[in-house]
Amino acid sequence: MLPPNPARGEVVITLAGTPRRLCLTLGALARIEAALGLADWRDLPGRMARLSARDLTAVLAALLDGGGEPVAAADGVTVPEAVSAVAAALAASA
Repeated sequence: MLPPNPARGEVVITLAGTPRRLCLTLGALARIEAALGLADWRDLPGRMARLSARDLTAVLAALLDGGGEPVAAADGVTVPEAVSAVAAALAASA
């Protein structure tokens, strides 16, 4: 796997024992907005504070897809792994 491209906001995180690339692309952001029922991206920080397990999985899947990974890679991931991965990907996009 190539190293992550920080200029794109990519991170590589190990999920369920496998390194995976995550990236908050415009498409990933649109999928996250839709999954969380947001009117626009500015509502994201407040909504992230109260995610359900389904929401967390949807956000992780969108970030995996943005990084070119299969969304099925979100299956079998522990809650701490998912939370850390999402936090790292969002921090890298800032």
